[in-house]
Amino acid sequence: MIHVGLIGAGNISGTHARAVGEIPGTTVAAVYSRTRAHAEGLAAQYQARSFDALDAFLEHRPLDLVIVGSPSGVHADQAIAAARRGLHVLVEKPIDVTSARADALVAEASRAGVTLGVIFQDRFKPDVVRLKSLVDEGRLGKPILVTASVKWYRPPSYYADSTWRGTRALDGGGALINQGVHTVDLLLWLFGPVQRVSGRVATQLHKIEVEDTAVAVLEFANGAVGTIEATTAAYPGYPRRVELTGSNGTATLEGDTLVAIDVRNDSTVSGLSRRSAPSSERAKAENAASPVVSDVSAHRAVIEDFLRAMQNGGRPCCDGREGRRSVDVIEAIYQASRTGAPVDVAGCEGRP
Repeated sequence: MIHVGLIGAGNISGTHARAVGEIPGTTVAAVYSRTRAHAEGLAAQYQARSFDALDAFLEHRPLDLVIVGSPSGVHADQAIAAARRGLHVLVEKPIDVTSARADALVAEASRAGVTLGVIFQDRFKPDVVRLKSLVDEGRLGKPILVTASVKWYRPPSYYADSTWRGTRALDGGGALINQGVHTVDLLLWLFGPVQRVSGRVATQLHKIEVEDTAVAVLEFANGAVGTIEATTAAYPGYPRRVELTGSNGTATLEGDTLVAIDVRNDSTVSGLSRRSAPSSERAKAENAASPVVSDVSAHRAVIEDFLRAMQNGGRPCCDGREGRRSVDVIEAIYQASRTGAPVDVAGCEGRP
C-alpha cells in the first residue's frame, strides 16, 4: 500500500484525494492544512489523520509521498521540507511563482534522491495526447504558428472569498500564472521551448493586486511564432482554444477536444482521424467558468504516472525541470509588460 499525504485541504486537494482514492493500492494517509477544521473535514472522508502543523504532518508514518495543493507561493518551501524528510513530492501547478524558487526545489529533490513531479493534467487528456503525436510525427510539417486563447471567467467572489488568490505574494500573478499556465505548458510541450516574448498584462475587471487579463507574443526556438491571451474577465467563460499551424496543415483543440485536423495530402489524418465535437460538448469545457474539477481521470493518470516513476526510479511526464519552463516564460511576459520591450526567456535550451 502506498500512503499519500495531502498538503492543503481546499478544492484542488479534494480533487487529488478523489484521484488517489480511485487508484488500487494507494490511500490518503494524512492531510495538512493551516486551518484545522479544513484538514479534519477532508481527512474524515478518507479515514486519514489530520494535521494543522506541517512538521508533525511530515513526520507521520507510514507516508511515502506528498501531493502539494496549497497556495502557489508556498509550494517550493513545503515541498522542500517534504523532500528533506525523504518523501517523494508531486506539486500542483505552477511549481512555484518564481523560477528561483523552482530551482531551489529541483536542487533539493535531487540532493535528497526523491522523485519530483508537477501536475499538468492536460498532458494526459486523450485528444491532447493525439495532438502531441501528430506534431511529434511531423504530420503538420514545419512548425509555423500557434494561437492560444484562454477566455475564462471567475466571479468577484472567487477572489474575495480567498486569502491568497489574486495576491502577488501567494498567487504570483493572476490569469496568466494561475489559469493560463496550463496552456503555456501545453504550448511548450507541443512546439518546444520559447526563446523570446513580448507582452502586456492588465487588471481590467477584478479588484485584485495582479492581472486578470494578459496577451503575449511568443518566439519559439524552432522559428515558429505564436500568441496567447488569458483572462478571468470573459463572462460567461469560454473553452480554451489552441490552433497549431505547420507547413503541411493545421490542428485545432477546443477545450480538451481535437475539433479539426486539416492536413495536406494525408487522408489517414484528414479522413479517418478528423472529427468535430458537438457544440453542446464544447460548451461544457471544464474550468471555463469554475475551478471545480468533476472528472478526475486526468489527475488520476498524472498520479499513476508519478507512482511508476517513483517506484522505477524514472522520470514522471512532467518533472521539476519541465515544470519550471512555464514559470520562466510567464516571468518573461511579466517583465516584458513592465518594460515594454521584448525579453529573452531564461533557461531556454533551444536559444542559439
